[in-house]
Amino acid sequence: GRPVGAWGEASAFSLSKHVGAKAGGMLALADPGLREAVEETCAGLLAPRRAGAELAYLVRPYAEATVRGLRLRRAAWAAIRLLGLADREEIRMPLRPDELALAARETPGLDAHHPWVRVDMHDYRMEAGRLRLRRIGHKLDRLDDVLDACRAGTELLLSTPWAKPRDAHGTQPLFRVPLFVADRDAAVAALARRGIVVGYLYDPPLDDYAGAEFTDPSPAPEAARWFARHALPVDPLRARTVAEVLERSGARPVPAPGEGELPGSRPTPGGPVQSRD
Repeated sequence: GRPVGAWGEASAFSLSKHVGAKAGGMLALADPGLREAVEETCAGLLAPRRAGAELAYLVRPYAEATVRGLRLRRAAWAAIRLLGLADREEIRMPLRPDELALAARETPGLDAHHPWVRVDMHDYRMEAGRLRLRRIGHKLDRLDDVLDACRAGTELLLSTPWAKPRDAHGTQPLFRVPLFVADRDAAVAALARRGIVVGYLYDPPLDDYAGAEFTDPSPAPEAARWFARHALPVDPLRARTVAEVLERSGARPVPAPGEGELPGSRPTPGGPVQSRD
């Protein structure tokens, strides 16, 4: 019953994720009086737009569709690595803790942490041009249709044997729905054979990955590790296909903590999968 963006001092909404615009987002501020200062700060952080980057943004969806259609993902990743654009081999990038600790001791600001923030999106600080803004606007116009489709896909996924019951608050994820399978690697491989790439597999959990120096340790580490090990984040827009693939592959649901796999606190059922940004 509370509007999106009504929690905390500021809330972020990614247009890359929720409408597939591959750029842009919204920042909702609890104090509207801060808007002008935030706009000025943002303008000071942006780099001038480049025609080449705008053109690459325009053709990117068609290139990605070609890669998917021709099953050239491995070749594409190899090319990205050769061009020096790959910051990670797995879901999590190398932490480089010594460098990160040094950056944290510097004056707070984006420049010191740029090597970590830029992952997967090296032009994130570039000012948007007309092509980018036009696509963002076009995608945003379809937001209601996308959310309706996401709700329908979420309902389907939550009705499958791999979903956990909703919690008492009726949590309903929309960006990715976590299903829980005993052998996630096998499930990921089965989906890959159908051209569905599973992302956002944040295993190990953040506090295991980064340690107490950079994060607040989890109060229930075993439950968090169970979630990270078994959660299969599914795009609700691909819900029917994913459910069919998992059924045909014989994927088995995994018992939740407290049902036989490990002791400890039970994670929030149906909780959202952590996204990078």
